[in-house]
Amino acid sequence: MSCVKVISLLLLLCTRLALAWEPLPAQAPTPLDNPLTEAKTELGKRLFFETQLSKTGEISCNSCHTVHTSGTDNKPVSMGIHGQRGGRNSPTVWNAAFWTAQFWDGRAASLEDQAKGPLINPVEMGMENHDAAVKRLVDLKTYGESFKKAFGDTAITIDRVAKAIASYERTLLTPDSAFDRYLKGDKAALNATALRGMTLVKETGCTSCHSGPHFNGPVVPGGFYMKFPTIPGSEYEKKYELAKDLGRFVSTQNEADKNMWRVPSWRNVELTAPYFHNGKVETLEEAVRVMAKTQLAKDLKDVEVQDIVAFLKTLTGKKPK
Repeated sequence: MSCVKVISLLLLLCTRLALAWEPLPAQAPTPLDNPLTEAKTELGKRLFFETQLSKTGEISCNSCHTVHTSGTDNKPVSMGIHGQRGGRNSPTVWNAAFWTAQFWDGRAASLEDQAKGPLINPVEMGMENHDAAVKRLVDLKTYGESFKKAFGDTAITIDRVAKAIASYERTLLTPDSAFDRYLKGDKAALNATALRGMTLVKETGCTSCHSGPHFNGPVVPGGFYMKFPTIPGSEYEKKYELAKDLGRFVSTQNEADKNMWRVPSWRNVELTAPYFHNGKVETLEEAVRVMAKTQLAKDLKDVEVQDIVAFLKTLTGKKPK
């Protein structure tokens, strides 16, 4: 039996085992050592927009993960200090609180861990070290009272900075999508085209990876990963350089992790173009075709692509005020 047939059979089995449709939970999980409080959330919001946490005083978390729009900057790759470009597309911050691993390669286990990384990345915010980032906040002399309200005293530490930012990010949820309303009984929330797409994503095999309430696979410690491209040699692989970045392997140096990626969520996917880890695919329609071919060895008809895209658009939720 060929490799392609074996993969197809495995994906079919996974599809049949996939969880039933589920709405987005109302709240994200919160670690015991970082309970959610209003004071901490407000501090985290302020820090999320704080450009002085970058070496040049020009870049904030929101620069690459814009909460006013898609939770991303909608660029193939983001721009950091001195106009430098990163190597990967910025994942959306919306609903990131639900993921059990952060970054495309899952190298951070939590939002707290993730929040620390960009501060000292030389291409992103460029601070020499975390102590330098903390000193910036101390020197501003405007954060002491906010840290006291959030943590009980005015001490500013990198762990507290990360906890505050993570707390704010745990409020960035997008419930009440048309899909969620449909599951809760509003059968008029999805039109006929979207309903056909809903059936198609199961029949095609998409839900072998994109299952659960977040459409990014089972919730497992350390994240849920899939090889991309799974089926090599398609025209899309060369056109969009899909296999050039070795994915999780770059962080782990484990051969088994070559071209392995954390499965991204479908939530709000219509807003987060361009697509994939390198941001080289500009439209959702093309992204659907690429996934069908590279992961499932299927060539979708135009009408099938349209139906699936119609369904994906029903996963756009409502942002908090």
